[in-house]
This record gives sequence, C-alpha cells and structure tokens, in this order.
Amino acid sequence: MSLQCSVALVGDYKAAVPAHQAIPIALDLASAHCGLNLKADWIPTSRIHNAEAELAPYQGIWCVPASPYQNMQGVLDAIRFARVRGVPFLGTCGGFQHALIEYARNVLGMANAEHQETNPEALQPLISALTCSLVEKTSEIILETGSLFHKSYGTTKISEEYRCSYGPNPDYENTLFDGTLRVTARDSAGEVRGGELHDHPFFVGTLFQPERRALKGELPPLVREFVGALV
Repeated sequence: MSLQCSVALVGDYKAAVPAHQAIPIALDLASAHCGLNLKADWIPTSRIHNAEAELAPYQGIWCVPASPYQNMQGVLDAIRFARVRGVPFLGTCGGFQHALIEYARNVLGMANAEHQETNPEALQPLISALTCSLVEKTSEIILETGSLFHKSYGTTKISEEYRCSYGPNPDYENTLFDGTLRVTARDSAGEVRGGELHDHPFFVGTLFQPERRALKGELPPLVREFVGALV
C-alpha cells in the first residue's frame, strides 16, 4: 500500500495561469515516481489567518506563482511556518520572491523589506523589477555543485521557463544571502535565479517555473525531489 502524504498549495488559484495548470500534473508524475498516494489542496491566501493551525496537517508546502497574492501576510506566515517547523517547502516564481521577503524580515531583521510590485515606494525594495522581463522566456541556468538543485537535475546547466517581471534586487544580495540562505542557481549573467536554506531538510525557491515541464509530459526534477522529501 502506498504511503499517503498531503501538500498545501498556497496561492490564489487561477485556471488561466499555466503554472497552476501544470502543478497538479507535476505532482501526479512525482508521486507516481516516488510511489506515494499524494493529496494536494489549494489554500487560497485569503483563508490563511492562523498558519500554525491551518497548515499543521500537511507534510509539504508549495507557495505557487501568480502574485501579488490577496493576503500577502498569510503567505509570509505560511512560509515562516515551513521554515521554522522544518516542513519541506518549494517556492516557485512569486513563492520564491515572498520566501526571500519572509527571511529578510524574520531572520535578518529587515522590517521594511518589501515587494516593489505591491509597494512601489518601499524603503527596502528587496524584490524589484527585472532589468529585462522574463515573461514567457526560457533561459540557461547554472546550478551550484552539491546543491539540492544539482542533486535534482544531475547536472550544473539546465534550461527552464519563466513568467515573471520581478526578482531579487541585486543591491541586497550580499545582505540577504547570509550563508544559511544561499544562492544556488544563477543565469548566465550571474543574476540570482534560485536558492535554498542549508539548515533545513528541504527549503528551495526558484524564480523560474520548473512545474511547466509537466505540461509537456515531463517529470520536473525539482518537483520530484520535493515530493521525495515528504517522507
């Protein structure tokens, strides 16, 4: 009998968003590969008022794309829950961006860390507009040897799809990535495209959307590793 696991998909579901179409397929492919009976629940951000209680039943948390979210604080609380409790976490696109904000505020004491999309006048625009938009773009990404990215893909060079216009502000890179939170994926120009926590069982974020491989019938390596970390 297959082991049963459950994942919370934190975000505001929109049927027209390609990543939202891809995520259930990606999880099905990954759970079949790992031999798990996996149940995934969409958790609208507007419903998150007590992340500690509401997310406790889940073995994993995936903060999904398509921000800005209806309830940004609920998203940050969900991410903090996963980080502090050691719950396997995957944040893609907007999920990664908000994971960086949560870490900056609650670990580094950057109380004014903000997302420029929701607060254009932010004192600390930790997430800012990209110099070149990555909406519906595909590009090469370099992975750090020995990282969870490297373990997932089995190589140090990959190509993935994006749908975003915002990313980590280079002005804060040295402050934000403090050694525990590390950059482990960059584009060919050296810009941050993914990172992970090194004192956590599985806490990974990507600016790209690896789940979209599932729309072509491919098992996304990073989703496979995320699901494998649930047990």
